[in-house]
Amino acid sequence: MLRVSEVKLPLDHTDAQLPEAILKILGINAEELVRFSIFKRSYDARKKSQILLIYQVDVVLTERAEKVILATNPSLPRVGPSPDTSYKFVAQACANFPAANQQRPIIIGFGPCGILAALILAQMGLKPIVVERGQEVRQRTQDTWGFWRKRNLNAESNVQFGEGGAGTFSDGKLWSQVKDRRHLGRKVLNEFVIAGAPEEILTDSRPHIGTFKLVSMVENMRAEIIRLGGEIRFDQKVERVLREDGAENANSQITGISLSNGDTLYSRHIILAIGHSARDSFQMLLDHGVYIEAKPFSIGYRIEHPQSTIDKARFGAEAGHPILGAAEYKLVHHCKSGRSVYSFCMCPGGTVVAATSEEGRVVTNGMSQYSRNERNANAAIVVGISPEQDFPEHPLAGIDLQRQLESLAYQLGGENYNAPAQLVGDFLKDKPSTALGEVTPSYKPGITLGDLSKALPDFAVAAIREAIPEFDRQIKGYAMADAVLTGVETRTSAPVCIKRDREYESVNTKGLYPAGEGAGYAGGILSAAIDGIKVAEALALDILKAPLAES
Repeated sequence: MLRVSEVKLPLDHTDAQLPEAILKILGINAEELVRFSIFKRSYDARKKSQILLIYQVDVVLTERAEKVILATNPSLPRVGPSPDTSYKFVAQACANFPAANQQRPIIIGFGPCGILAALILAQMGLKPIVVERGQEVRQRTQDTWGFWRKRNLNAESNVQFGEGGAGTFSDGKLWSQVKDRRHLGRKVLNEFVIAGAPEEILTDSRPHIGTFKLVSMVENMRAEIIRLGGEIRFDQKVERVLREDGAENANSQITGISLSNGDTLYSRHIILAIGHSARDSFQMLLDHGVYIEAKPFSIGYRIEHPQSTIDKARFGAEAGHPILGAAEYKLVHHCKSGRSVYSFCMCPGGTVVAATSEEGRVVTNGMSQYSRNERNANAAIVVGISPEQDFPEHPLAGIDLQRQLESLAYQLGGENYNAPAQLVGDFLKDKPSTALGEVTPSYKPGITLGDLSKALPDFAVAAIREAIPEFDRQIKGYAMADAVLTGVETRTSAPVCIKRDREYESVNTKGLYPAGEGAGYAGGILSAAIDGIKVAEALALDILKAPLAES
């Protein structure tokens, strides 16, 4: 089988034009093309008057034709053997695990990282035990919507905590920029499709699912883990990690965990997949001697425009075309001050959501459904900050800064979980907003108009004010006066890194495998899931004493 890349066709091409283009690129007759399948499809909208669809296709040719093509490969740079993207387990499945003297591996957290780690271990017969501080996804959804509608916050079951992780209430983006030589992302997508995700995520170059589809998909993956011998325990928060030789020993061994219900689980193999908002867990780990250090993250606001404005700016006359869907964007500006401002977690046709996990604090995030058909587009507009420059005091100083900003946002919003908001035109002119314009903000429970320059440090406000007009040069209408800023966005990534070695273990606690966003090794659903696979493999190989495959 051969892979043919960069097959470019008009947006409204016919079905017949794709095989015709393949034949032309390969220089073969129709009789020599046995069959083909689409591997990926993307679009090129740099010329709005001539938007192109770009395909990667896998083709099966007659034996003679394939030999000729491979022999002339240097003259066909877009053609080569199709890579093997099938997943290969690093160790043989253990049918009789656990033996009488063996402990089951434990996974803390059941977001994308924890789910894929549990699934891989279960598929290898290692029967993991998962502990999740939040609720199963249906109850969690009720709790989350209860907060949005009635302001009733459940600090253990919300946007951040519960089955499915923070990605459950997001745009459900399933693409990543991580290096993936072993095609682990393909394994993730295949498992998602098996669990009920639409098959198009396998061919779309920037796939997404959306919240409602993620809910049923997560339930199906949980059922499969249980069917394979795994165990999932909800509403069980880890209160303490047990380490052999005490907290001061640099080469301690993890031995178990103590739970909020009084239970103690013993294991020398534990995956830590707690997510980026488990602040009390970071403190607990630090208190018990696990090495943690501060890392950079970003702070800013959510910005909302009419989706039609973004569509027109990106697609011109083709705005609204069903193949293109709701337009996305990715923007970055390097400020005169040396700071960088960039868009993050852009949600086409979505809503701004309340994402706090602590009482008396306000923090925003973005969410889209699969259809992406809400009236507004939203994205975080954030400024990068670093521990060396902005929070150098101690490993958890970034959390202190997050809490400070979120508490301030709560006060500016009226201390009722309303979020402070301001029109972009007023923000740029440095004057408080008193009335909305064309754009109706989507944030629930609600917004309180005012002056958002009070919600962030002066350097961040200045950087965002410099960036928005520059973004308007790339997307006409971005600086529209009636666009709405909502504050604050502080949970872009974990403000800490739980350092690990080349075997994916904590640098000072053997058998503890920090993973995913909360440990500082991922940024999104797909990258967190891939990291979950990697740590599960490393853990399994340590249990089964096999050599570690190259990642």
